[in-house]
Amino acid sequence: MAVIETFRSLLASDTGLATVTTLRADGGPLSSVINTGVISHPASGETVVAFVARGDAARLGHLRRDPRINVLVRREWQWAAIEGIAHLFGPDDADPALEAGGGYQALAREIFRAAGGHHDNWDEYDRVMLDERRCCVLIDIHRAYSNPGSA
Repeated sequence: MAVIETFRSLLASDTGLATVTTLRADGGPLSSVINTGVISHPASGETVVAFVARGDAARLGHLRRDPRINVLVRREWQWAAIEGIAHLFGPDDADPALEAGGGYQALAREIFRAAGGHHDNWDEYDRVMLDERRCCVLIDIHRAYSNPGSA
């Protein structure tokens, strides 16, 4: 778990910015920058890496087809990465276990705060999340690693 604490610390140092990589249908990688955080899974209590993605993001299509994912966070010469399996929950991705654990809006808000976000109008936030069909992505951590000396 030392690597996860390094991961969390690095995220906190720059508003949760990280690079996420998913796999396209041809097997090639797609990398993009996201805001992410580390939370407890609302159903299992396990530590997961989580982010919220626009409903039209290519990465969501990739994850629906192949849920393998990598997230890398870097600040100067220090870095940490996780690999795992993504689970989706949102307007287009039902999950009864997560719905029972507080629901979509509560989870989207928790992920937003874990990624360093603040909001003055949660009703507006909830409306935008639904209008943009945003999806909560929870990553079960299968492997975590970092550069020598950082964890």
